[in-house]
Amino acid sequence: MARDTAATRQKLLAAARQEFAALGVAGARVDRIAELAGVNKERVYGHFGSKEGLFAATVSAAMDELTDEVGKPGDDIAAWVGSVYDFHRERPELLRLLLWEALSRGEGELPGESRRAEGYALKVDALADRLGVEPGPRTAVVLLSLIGLAAWPNAVPQLTRLILGSHQEAADSDDVVRGAVMELATGLVNSARET
Repeated sequence: MARDTAATRQKLLAAARQEFAALGVAGARVDRIAELAGVNKERVYGHFGSKEGLFAATVSAAMDELTDEVGKPGDDIAAWVGSVYDFHRERPELLRLLLWEALSRGEGELPGESRRAEGYALKVDALADRLGVEPGPRTAVVLLSLIGLAAWPNAVPQLTRLILGSHQEAADSDDVVRGAVMELATGLVNSARET
């Protein structure tokens, strides 16, 4: 019985990721999510309480996947940024979920915010350790900037395409963007170490 419950939950989260990434909280429909998951719509409410609860669980699961795969900044911070870039390029749903979350929640408190903040605090601590500085607001901004460098080209692929324009034909634009992101990350890290 527990196995079926866990399997149903995973099916719902996978279906919800697709639906929410495409349509956001307001546009997503519980009946479509249930149909895509191959389960009764009432299972959504049984597992998550509401559509908003399902959205929060979907974002949380996607964030956990990123953390499990990419981890914290290590000795080679530029390589870590490259890994974050690769994750978002291969699975842009998390960025879409985060953009929808920002649009629907604004600056209000998020479900599970303290858990997510604790995860980022661990990354700030790891980054500070690698930089040889004390954790603090400046290190937190450096982490935010590194994540932004890695995420932004994949969050707004149309902007990336428009800015690269005719330069896309000269080389594999994905490799060019990834390389530039890592190079910029190296410069940011070196600057952070110096101050």
